[in-house]
Amino acid sequence: MKPSDIHLPGDCRAIGDVLARVGDKWSVLVVSRLGDGPVRFNELRRSIGGISQRMLTLTLRGLERDGLITRTVFPTIPPRVDYALTALGRDLLHPVAALGAWAIRNQAKIARAREEFDGNCEAAGKPPIRRRARSGLVQSVPRN
Repeated sequence: MKPSDIHLPGDCRAIGDVLARVGDKWSVLVVSRLGDGPVRFNELRRSIGGISQRMLTLTLRGLERDGLITRTVFPTIPPRVDYALTALGRDLLHPVAALGAWAIRNQAKIARAREEFDGNCEAAGKPPIRRRARSGLVQSVPRN
């Protein structure tokens, strides 16, 4: 697909659907964690700080629905359930890792840009409103 093609309404919806799944922080963290091989539910939950059992369950179901992971139930007592990446999920590892590396590399630049933006707002007499985002990052939103 050429960059000019992504502006077609059908393509925008399709891209939006995919990015909604692979772009949320929990999906990125789950896919990254599963990149090392199959993992059991509780091991996955312990390795991803801050995720609730419910959110992990919803994230895993969404990733399974989209064909990015598999869920394998072993008939043991108690039942053992492993989650692993599919070929499609493994294909997603490279862009996810690149995005994570980019975020880490540019964290300081983004913080400086936010400070500059906030300073410009204050200088113009429009102090920014600070609010906590779901991601845990503080967003600055200028007042109108």
